[in-house]
Amino acid sequence: MIYINNFEKNPYYNLALEEYLLNELKEDIIMLWQNKDSVIIGKNQNVYEEINLKYTKENNINIVRRETGGGAVFHDLGNINFTFIFEYDI
Repeated sequence: MIYINNFEKNPYYNLALEEYLLNELKEDIIMLWQNKDSVIIGKNQNVYEEINLKYTKENNINIVRRETGGGAVFHDLGNINFTFIFEYDI
């Protein structure tokens, strides 16, 4: 098992790293990470319906789309994100 304590705060990098780990490594992984102020939106969400774009621009809040579904969430340095990637047979 690989444990990653990721100190990078860039949400674009962090979500790209998460996707890379999922697609390229064949080991079990646990990663802890944080993002600077960011709104993370799901794969199928409409940015214009989910986010106040004027507010995010005025407040330097990143908007990042993730590869998975789900709703919009706000990340900042007050929360810790975690990633679990495990291989299993169905």
